[in-house]
Amino acid sequence: MTPYSAATGVENVLKILEGRWKLIILFHLFGGKVLRFSDLERAIPAISQKMLIQQLRQMENDGIVLRIVHHQVPPKVEYRLTDWGQALCPALDALLKWAALKDKDLTGMVFIPEESL
Repeated sequence: MTPYSAATGVENVLKILEGRWKLIILFHLFGGKVLRFSDLERAIPAISQKMLIQQLRQMENDGIVLRIVHHQVPPKVEYRLTDWGQALCPALDALLKWAALKDKDLTGMVFIPEESL
């Protein structure tokens, strides 16, 4: 893998995951959870219904989330991660561990600004 292809790959992944709420939705669905739309609304109270619908549709189109429609009255719609979506769990866990490093004592570590390289 060349640096260019790696950068392109990262850019493509970030396009799939971009959006203020997508990662939060993903964390609620990790572990094989199947949640109704209303469960997600309650779990993420700061998100509007319109934005939740939009983010779920984008993730469904990208193959991360599976939308399950139960044809009954009243209608019941559930969401779960696809196998590919569930495979994001270790990567996002690694990101959380990386972010936690910021809060730890990093004394002795030297960061060289990119401009000086």
